[in-house]
Amino acid sequence: MIIDFTYGKERWDKNIVLGIVHFLMVFYVVLIFYPLFNMIISSLKTTREIFQNPFGLPQKALFENYRTVWIDRGFGLYFKNSFTVTAIAMVFVILFGSMAAYGVSRYKYRLRTWIYMLFLSGIMLPLKVAIIPLFLIVKNLRLMDTHISIIMIFIAMGLPSTVFILSGFMKTIPIDLEYAARIDGCNDWAIYRRIIMPVTKSAIALVTIYNAVPIWNDFFFPLVFIQSNRLKTLPVGLSTFFGQFSTNWSLLFTGLAIAILPMLILYMFMSKYFIRGMTAGAIK
Repeated sequence: MIIDFTYGKERWDKNIVLGIVHFLMVFYVVLIFYPLFNMIISSLKTTREIFQNPFGLPQKALFENYRTVWIDRGFGLYFKNSFTVTAIAMVFVILFGSMAAYGVSRYKYRLRTWIYMLFLSGIMLPLKVAIIPLFLIVKNLRLMDTHISIIMIFIAMGLPSTVFILSGFMKTIPIDLEYAARIDGCNDWAIYRRIIMPVTKSAIALVTIYNAVPIWNDFFFPLVFIQSNRLKTLPVGLSTFFGQFSTNWSLLFTGLAIAILPMLILYMFMSKYFIRGMTAGAIK
């Protein structure tokens, strides 16, 4: 009787704890997704209706807000610019970062630790601190008001974290895979391309999302180095909805709803590898 009572009490306590944990998780999900939901329904309202009923559903869905933002306000051009800058920057971040990580993690030479620490110093020192030297360098290279300037800055901004993450994953790859590949006639480039990169695809997904989101959302560097309206990116383009005396909140929420869509799609397609990369090494 005592044993059964104790077992039942322990099970009852465990169910209470699980219930509290589930409640907190559901509350956290609601806390995260409700602002996104409110942003989407606000994009279908007028500015007047947003102030009158900020948390309610729209009386009449104004889908023409998306047409106004995309065509009349030039948001399609801003979207294209952001996509081009982010895509090109991420290609070179992954290419150069993975090659540097491969050289740091798989080769043994005298300056390996110093080179690795050089990359890590880029994590400790944010580029915004060096904005004045960066501005002078870009100006002397005659790259002001071009996408090349911010692409190069974004590559430099993403390389340190990429080398840090990928080198940690590459160090866990058994050296026997390389020996077997060399026996089959593979050179260093073939080993990197056919062995190392496929094995670290979960880490590459982690690096892609980790760097693509800040590049896509960056407002500071495009604001400093881009002056032409035709070259502006999405974050800078969103600032055009803020007027001196009034703000068109309806179109602003519409622009925000469009701006977050690519990153949501990116995470949906890469979430499996992203979660695998985040949890890699937790279980041995």
